[in-house]
Amino acid sequence: MPRSTNAVSSRKKRKKILKLAKGYYGARSKAYTVAKNAVEKSFVYSYIGRKKKKKNFRSLWIMRINAGVRKHGKSYSEFIKKLSKHNIKINRKILSDISMNEPDVLKKIVDYVFI
Repeated sequence: MPRSTNAVSSRKKRKKILKLAKGYYGARSKAYTVAKNAVEKSFVYSYIGRKKKKKNFRSLWIMRINAGVRKHGKSYSEFIKKLSKHNIKINRKILSDISMNEPDVLKKIVDYVFI
């Protein structure tokens, strides 16, 4: 009995990889084996990138809060410590938005915390 190859699903798998590799340079978008390696590596980069994005945004929020708090003569670390001491649970994303768009509200928060 001859060996059975499932050509339909094999071709589908190869086409899927080559479609994902569209736009890559040279053989990375043409040859299946090279494209497969490139696509797998791109998945690794995208996973790392999603984690790095969270880190970058957190540091951006911290910089914005620090800039807003320093206008009132205080430092970021003191401000965060006092917030937790007063049991105020506002996350850094919201504090960043407040410091950028509502400086008067941030001033009230800073005054309340440092009393």
